[in-house]
Amino acid sequence: MPYQDRTRYGTMKNVVTKSLATLLLGSVSFESLDVARAQSADMSGMSVQMNNHHHHAMNAPPAKSVAQKPAAEASSGKAGAAAHTAKAANAADDDMGDMYMGGASASDAEKVDVTASRLAPIRRAGAQLLSIPGGTNIIDSKMVLKQRNATSADLLSYQPGVYAQAPAGSDDLRLSIRGSGLQVGANATRAGVIVLFDDLPATTPIGSFNELMEPLGIQYTEVLRGGNGLDKGSLQLGGLINFHSFTGYDAKTYQARVEAGSFGYVKEQLSSGKVIGKSDYYISVTNSYRAGYQDQTKATSFGINANYGYRFNDSVDTRFFFRYRQTYEGNPYYLTRAQVRENPKQAQYPYNTWGTYTIEPGTKYFGNRTTVRIDDASRIMIGATYIDAPMDHQLGNTSSIYNNFYLSGVINYTRNDTILGHKSETTAGIYATGDLPGSNFMNLVRRQAAYPGVPVGTLLTKQKLGGSSTLFHVSNNTEIFKNFWLTAGGGLSYDPRSGSVVYPVQNHFSTAPLNFAPRGGFRYQFTPDIRIYGNVSRSVQSAQDWQFLSGSRYTSGLAQGQTEGWQKLEPQTATTFEVGSEGTYKGQHWSVSYYHSAVHNELLSAVTAVSQLYNSAVFTNASRTTHQGVEAGINGTLFKWNGNAITYMQSYTWSDFHYNHDPVFGHNRLPGVPEHYYQGELHADFKNGFYTTFDVEAASSIVASYDNGARTAPYHIYSYTLGYLWPKKDRRVYLQFHNLANKHYAMGVVPVYTSTNGDAAAELVGDGFGIFAGVDVGFN
Repeated sequence: MPYQDRTRYGTMKNVVTKSLATLLLGSVSFESLDVARAQSADMSGMSVQMNNHHHHAMNAPPAKSVAQKPAAEASSGKAGAAAHTAKAANAADDDMGDMYMGGASASDAEKVDVTASRLAPIRRAGAQLLSIPGGTNIIDSKMVLKQRNATSADLLSYQPGVYAQAPAGSDDLRLSIRGSGLQVGANATRAGVIVLFDDLPATTPIGSFNELMEPLGIQYTEVLRGGNGLDKGSLQLGGLINFHSFTGYDAKTYQARVEAGSFGYVKEQLSSGKVIGKSDYYISVTNSYRAGYQDQTKATSFGINANYGYRFNDSVDTRFFFRYRQTYEGNPYYLTRAQVRENPKQAQYPYNTWGTYTIEPGTKYFGNRTTVRIDDASRIMIGATYIDAPMDHQLGNTSSIYNNFYLSGVINYTRNDTILGHKSETTAGIYATGDLPGSNFMNLVRRQAAYPGVPVGTLLTKQKLGGSSTLFHVSNNTEIFKNFWLTAGGGLSYDPRSGSVVYPVQNHFSTAPLNFAPRGGFRYQFTPDIRIYGNVSRSVQSAQDWQFLSGSRYTSGLAQGQTEGWQKLEPQTATTFEVGSEGTYKGQHWSVSYYHSAVHNELLSAVTAVSQLYNSAVFTNASRTTHQGVEAGINGTLFKWNGNAITYMQSYTWSDFHYNHDPVFGHNRLPGVPEHYYQGELHADFKNGFYTTFDVEAASSIVASYDNGARTAPYHIYSYTLGYLWPKKDRRVYLQFHNLANKHYAMGVVPVYTSTNGDAAAELVGDGFGIFAGVDVGFN
């Protein structure tokens, strides 16, 4: 295969690194520095009001909570000058400190329209999310960067309703929101949650690619849980995650970050962002290495995240995006509960002697987003993305080679009106994605011991894929009477899937489901800082295109044991009811949601002894199941004195996912996530720049098998961080101690069908005690 020669990727990485370093260190001009100084002077009035909180932005409780709901980059400015002062405005916003305490409020929402807002990006987005009658999260990366940022699991921590773990410290994220993704335990792509980058599609018929979700270079992240992601193109059970990159208006001209620590971990970042006339750019280059806590878990990566924007005038702007990432991840496979307790560093036998690993040799993502402000009441955003994501799985007796090519598009139209004296907001759009010709995957001989006399690399099977998904969505929010809003909307989804086995036999399947998913809800704003909401929504999720190849197996020939037939899989649908409240009172912010989903044809998977040998799983539709839970978060200030502050942050998720009268499993719990999951942090900030945090993560046992015979052990781990942020300067150092008690624990599972003697090799190991340090320096 063309990408099995990996030497050229290492060479490319060195060349690109040197070239980009030269660019980053040599691109500043005195003219742009003078412009920046002039812009800062223009903002002086605003800065005076914020100087009381200038010591460090960490006086605010981490924006990694629902307290701070984010915002998208302004699409157009009211005047050219406003566009050019955006970066200075965001610099001033770094000093906002306690102004973030209450998060977005109804008063913020009144300031937001389709023209540019002078609110900071995080608050502007938060105000926009207030129109959603359901559970949402905002993650301010400024707060996340106070500690290690190895994977997106670090970025998504402390989020009510979000379960995100990085097994063996790799990018192979285990991600679940409201029980989504339970069916993809052994998989290199995420399902059940739509992923966007900067409002543009990143989820395809094969799922969302883990390797593209690099946390560094991200300014803030929106999480819209469940049916609350409809307005951005999601009908998935789990909802939607929208990662927003830095731009030249938000980033420092130069930024450098280095993290290092236990398990051979080193991660480096160089980034630069700047405004030049009507243009701006941002580029971030990352490189990482990890030897691994567990045997056979070496992981390396190299990535680029870049964008370039141009503002034609006050009404039209465009932005181009490019992402590139290559990764190597060792695979230790899965342990039993007894093995985790006795020696969590071991890899599963016999795979520990086979050198199993996965390479993403160079995933490329190209995108464009163009926004047109039609008038003072409406605007339209049009975008498109192209993804080329090859995969090389060297696992089991065979290797699996994937060639993945996808083209996606999105259109979103928003309008604000006043109808008979009532405020009304309308959103309509299209989310479309599809396989391009050339998308296929092959299985090749990997271990000659399993195929005596057959050369390694011999083709065993080859399949072609051809799937697409198109969603048309529309919704309206109308203020029926003061502070009481009703929401109505829906989505029409069309999800054709097809596939062909072209070697060693030929067969074909196709399906083309069409579904309508309505949504309704209400929200009532008791005060500018307290509201309640409720909604009912329908979700629809078709299987990933490759999952249909889960039928009969070859019984003879070289391909014996490989999957030959296509499985009939119906789309998973669910009706979800949700009620909740969020608000701020005396500096304490809370959010709580209860949801109940009646799920039909849930897409579930299980790893068997045979499927594991061929890097596959068995997929099927379940009988009726129920997903219900509580998502709660609270954060605020405990004490403040003389410019010092002690704050706290807590996140708790209760997840009850079970069968309903299944003929085999009765009311058994579904494997995948802990029933109870808690994360808490106590944070102290001092006016001299020092800060310290104490973190707790606790989880109940996780069911690992459908017969409920295998479970992980419950766990609780503690971590401590000490850091220093130079007052009025973008310089930071930190020292982090993770898993202080060196707890042996499993942080996730890959579901298996049944257990053996009350245990099963299904557990994914969490890291033991580790020490990490970091340095972060930025300047304009």
